[in-house]
Parts: sequence; structure tokens; C-alpha cells
Amino acid sequence: KEWKKKQIRKISDKVYERITVQSGSATLTFENLYIAILLVYNDINKLLPGPHFDPPSKEQVRSMMQECDFNLDGELDHEEFVEFIQRLTTDTLIVVSQGLIVTLVVAPTVAMTTKKATEGVPGVGKVVQKLPNSIYASLVTLAIVLFQTSREEV
Repeated sequence: KEWKKKQIRKISDKVYERITVQSGSATLTFENLYIAILLVYNDINKLLPGPHFDPPSKEQVRSMMQECDFNLDGELDHEEFVEFIQRLTTDTLIVVSQGLIVTLVVAPTVAMTTKKATEGVPGVGKVVQKLPNSIYASLVTLAIVLFQTSREEV
């Protein structure tokens, strides 16, 4: 959880700095906020494993902006922006976490179960028996990751 928070903070800081430098303003208007959100989602989709996520609608952003504009000036400063992005990406990070759990915990368990089951199969069993458990688990995990990735592209 802390790792994800740090990653989102790094992305938020980088995007905030980029937008404020380009606009010449220390705060984000609604238009600049929406551009920043698009950049954040682009970075999340590039950096974090799992499915790609669509950014929220302008109506959702407008509503959340009001919730995070603590000083009620109609714009978001750096800390308000970070809070905004943390709230916005909560659901996104839950989906990423679930995907990682399946890939990193369930896949090796499935691998070991299938290895035992396939050891008695003529032809395949001898090959499976010769493979070390760690290599077999890695191969099955890789196959699951490839399967998840191919499903996301459809």
C-alpha cells in the first residue's frame, strides 16, 4: 500500500510541476487539472501492471475538485492536487493490487498443483518431473501473465 502511495505521489508531483511550469501558475484551474489527470492516467497505465484505466469524465472531475479545494479558491494547489489524485486513484489501485495478488500468489500455487497432476501423464510427465519447481512455477506464472495481457487487449 505504501509503495503504491509513493508511486502515485511521484507521478502527481511530476505532473503538477510540468503543468504549473507550462502554465506559469502555481495552482491548477479546472482546464489544467483535467490535462493533469490525463497525464497522470497515462503514467499510471504505463508504469503499473494490470489493465489500462480510463480517466474520469469532466463532470466527475468538477465534482471532486470542489471536494478537494480546501481553501475554496476554485483552483488546486500542490497538496490539494495530491489529495485529489489519491482519492481519484483509490479504485484503480485496488484493481491493480488484485491483479498482482492473482499473478504473484495464486499462479505459483496453481503451478505446483498442476505439476503434481501432470507427472503421471505419459510423455509429458517425465519432462515435468525433470523441471525444478521454481522454473515450472515461473513458466506457469509467465503463461498466466501473458493470458491476462492478451485478455486486456481484446
